[in-house]
Amino acid sequence: MKKLENLLKTIRQTRKNFIQLIDRSTVEELNQVPAGFNNNMIWNFGHIIASQQILCYKLAGLEPRIDPSYLLAYQKGTKPERFIEVREIDTLKELMLSTIDVLEHDLKNEVFESYNVTTTSYGVTLNNTVEAVQFFPVHDAFHYGCASSIQKVLNNKL
Repeated sequence: MKKLENLLKTIRQTRKNFIQLIDRSTVEELNQVPAGFNNNMIWNFGHIIASQQILCYKLAGLEPRIDPSYLLAYQKGTKPERFIEVREIDTLKELMLSTIDVLEHDLKNEVFESYNVTTTSYGVTLNNTVEAVQFFPVHDAFHYGCASSIQKVLNNKL
């Protein structure tokens, strides 16, 4: 668990940075899909929450710790289908950090016993939940970068 503490710290910091990006954007900007993109800032934000739940919990045969509707809306292979209102954005902001707190608690309590091995679209094979946690700094930072690029395009800075 000691090794994971620093990883969880990095994940939390990336997610805090992402929350700041969301807070600097209007609801309209968060929902806008610029030309050349297939998603928007808020989809990238929700996606890292859904991905963490799927890769850590679902593949371990456990119930995700968030409402299943978020998995359906933001999992891999989805795209923005509707305008996301302030209320849902606020819920996602809360889930962004609370899901990591719950994950840390569950790791400490060793609730992850089995795992359905998967290979990510990055080509990284995950054999257990710990490896999934190790993957998240890369995954989260990628989607934070996508959202940052979208914001720059929307603000005509690219």
